[in-house]
Amino acid sequence: MTGFRLNFSPLKEPLGFVKLVEWLTAVFAFGSCGGFSGKNILTVLCGDGRNETLNANFHYPFRLSQVPLIEGNTTVCNHSVTLTHMVGDSTSSAEFFVAIAIICFLHSMVALLVYLGYMHVYKNSEFGPILDFVVTAILVFLWLVSSSAWAKGLQNVKYATDTEGLSATLDLCKESSITCEVTEYANMRTLNISVVFGYLNMFVWAFNAWFVYKETRWHSQKFSSPPGPGRQHVPVTI
Repeated sequence: MTGFRLNFSPLKEPLGFVKLVEWLTAVFAFGSCGGFSGKNILTVLCGDGRNETLNANFHYPFRLSQVPLIEGNTTVCNHSVTLTHMVGDSTSSAEFFVAIAIICFLHSMVALLVYLGYMHVYKNSEFGPILDFVVTAILVFLWLVSSSAWAKGLQNVKYATDTEGLSATLDLCKESSITCEVTEYANMRTLNISVVFGYLNMFVWAFNAWFVYKETRWHSQKFSSPPGPGRQHVPVTI
């Protein structure tokens, strides 16, 4: 019988419950990163006592080199400034991180469908649990790589939008009589949380890999293999 049989009992077992946790943590991972938009305000202290402000807007996927800090020819502190873009590009690491989170989100949904509707087929199949284990192990590795890459990418974003990074980008700030300082920062709490959820997902998926492994024939053969010749019981002669 291979038909669909809805059964919620797998959610009471680690195999199904952890998969549900994976689904939730994947949602938080890509949701906290993919929807981010923020703005830092750079205050330019002119030599004559005047202050001027510039807006450093940035958002996912953090292709900062295409975001203008100053649009067109503008006069700032009596200095003519041409079109200036921010420096940096964390697009690859951010999109890679979000892509892995979405893949894991979709995989968790499919796995939950199999567990809740086709567990009788899953249990009686050798190929299903093995494929589940191999995919889970690969995703553990991808979570490690993508989370580490995004953590580094986030550091680059913070530097590029901070006082030091913006001052290095804007030639005006290198004048001895002019001081540049970021006076208002965007709230990057959600981006920090996304990195935390990335590594949390790695540990949750690694934890889940053990329970998936227990469903494979590799685990069952390990504990059901017959004893070797050297361990055979020899009857005692009386």
